Amino acid sequence: MLTTGQIAPEFTLFSSDKKEVSLADFKGKNVVILFFPMAFTSVCTAELCEMRDNINVYSNLNAEILGISVDSPFTLAKFKEEQNLPFPLLSDFNKEVSQAYGTYYETFVMNLKGVSKRSAFVVDKDGNIQYAEVLESAGDVPNFQAVQETLKGM
Repeated sequence: MLTTGQIAPEFTLFSSDKKEVSLADFKGKNVVILFFPMAFTSVCTAELCEMRDNINVYSNLNAEILGISVDSPFTLAKFKEEQNLPFPLLSDFNKEVSQAYGTYYETFVMNLKGVSKRSAFVVDKDGNIQYAEVLESAGDVPNFQAVQETLKGM
């Protein structure tokens, strides 16, 4: 499990726009990385819409937001469009990044194998993890207040 102070694992994933996006692209910026189990499910939709509805809060805290799930880029594109999400959604279809971040269900509901756990990481402009929250229950959402407080203190 990743903890505060560790260097965030580097990654390059395809976005819902079918473009490669790397964590290194955000060097010099604060980043909130949200792993979520599956697009179009109720809690995931509520979580990402919460971020959408508070995008100005994160912008004012100089933070970029990245959403990551094991869904395909095509599924994520439809989800992003339907929910009008103003931040990149990245496909960890091969499940490597979810595993690197320790946010991975071997077996999820309905015996689905290899799904991202709901989690939140705040990575500072130097690539260090300043906040890490991995939730065991997919019905829970990250502590957005703690994420915002972490960003305020950076």
